[in-house]
Amino acid sequence: MNTNKMRAIQQITIREKAARLLTSRFFILEVIILSSFLMWWQGGAGFLIGLGLALVTFWAVQWDWSFFGLSNVSWKSTIAPAIGYTMIIFLLNDFIIEPLTTIYTNQTPDLSNFDGMRGNVANLWLMLVIIWTIAAFGEEFFYRGYFMKQIAILFGNNKSGWIIGVILSSIMFGLVHAYQGNAGMISTGLVGLILAIAFYHNRQNLLVCMLAHGLIDTIGILMIYYGTEKIVIDYMINLYQTIL
Repeated sequence: MNTNKMRAIQQITIREKAARLLTSRFFILEVIILSSFLMWWQGGAGFLIGLGLALVTFWAVQWDWSFFGLSNVSWKSTIAPAIGYTMIIFLLNDFIIEPLTTIYTNQTPDLSNFDGMRGNVANLWLMLVIIWTIAAFGEEFFYRGYFMKQIAILFGNNKSGWIIGVILSSIMFGLVHAYQGNAGMISTGLVGLILAIAFYHNRQNLLVCMLAHGLIDTIGILMIYYGTEKIVIDYMINLYQTIL
């Protein structure tokens, strides 16, 4: 019995020590710098390392969701804003961002990594699982719940600090999508900006961003599955080229 108590005390002590280290300003700054460099250099590897450290921090703080912006959550206050931001992202991306990015960079986002989704039901379901776990949960948990929020705190946890967090997290979000080429980085960076603004206005409800991210990616992958992802974008490109 005494041995079990000693082990429990030792485990708590280790966890508390880990929490003090992982939530210290110096360590958080190092994580931000390291993950940013790796995202610029290696893309997804930097994100996965950053996410891993964020999840370890989540364990260290006793699974405290509020540390990552999840403390005032209800479906009533989540669903409507999430659908709203999903519609904003879809309309802005397909009608403005991606067509203009394509025109001015003379490139289209490289979506060849998703060619295996076209007409393949098994791959579609697998991708949907990845979307709602790695993308919707994982990316929002790290980029907005950890990266953006901690930058805001490092810069004073005021309006200016949050704006800096919005900008830097959006840049990193774009960089990690380098596999889509320059046009893809720009368009996903701007989508990240919208999601960052969503979190700025819902700082205690990261679930809004998670749900919006999952919905917009689900729409995108379904359009790729049915081969309709370029219909609106190509129409808008032709329209802009006629006007411009």
